[in-house]
Amino acid sequence: MYAIIKTGGKQYRVQENDVIEIEKINFKEDDVKEITFTDVLAVNKDGEMTIGTPIVANAVVKAEILLVAKGPKIIIFKYKAKKDYRKKQGHRQPFMKVKITSIEA
Repeated sequence: MYAIIKTGGKQYRVQENDVIEIEKINFKEDDVKEITFTDVLAVNKDGEMTIGTPIVANAVVKAEILLVAKGPKIIIFKYKAKKDYRKKQGHRQPFMKVKITSIEA
């Protein structure tokens, strides 16, 4: 059984016990250890595919938060030859590592 979920503007194909990296989701509480994804686009259960329009009704994917961190630093360096123009900028993208615990459809 697998599902296709949408989070952070991206789509992921997940099964139970999969560990995926997603865009960081903001929380109001610090002690949250589990998140639920309600934007389930499709579910394959025992070879029978259910495709939502746009989401599958009453389908929920639950996941456990393993890690909240930042990715590697990306350096953006812009310059124009012979014009004394240099601009250096860095960026670290925040992400979450989650483990899929259950798929309910």
